Amino acid sequence: MSMSVGSGTDEPLCDVNTTPLIDVMLVMLVMLIITLPISTHAVKLDMPRPTDAPPPTTQPRVISIEVDYDGSVIWNGTPVTGIAQVDSFFRQEAELEPQAEIHIQPDRRAKYDVVANVMASAQRHKMVKIGFVNISQFRE
Repeated sequence: MSMSVGSGTDEPLCDVNTTPLIDVMLVMLVMLIITLPISTHAVKLDMPRPTDAPPPTTQPRVISIEVDYDGSVIWNGTPVTGIAQVDSFFRQEAELEPQAEIHIQPDRRAKYDVVANVMASAQRHKMVKIGFVNISQFRE
């Protein structure tokens, strides 16, 4: 857009005066900013309470559970015959204090149903410290 200034002719200018349009646009922008709701979305996290106690010096007991591609479960290197035997192992471990950490290592081709049954059995017996190990094989 060009503007002719001082051309010396007495012809009327045909340019659009954009100043009022910009003023209206700025007023509408300010109104939009003011009327937007304040973002109050927050993620609730249950963080542990800080304590002055030193961390425990003893290493926790670890139970290693492997789930193979064919559905077989291996408890600390010992093959398990079925989910009933896994339940009996969890029943024994739930009675011990402190509870052991459970490291579940599923094979990449393992069926979800078998892994879910092992985790459900641990949950039924109130096992708290459960985690997956060696999950780098699932990244691609």
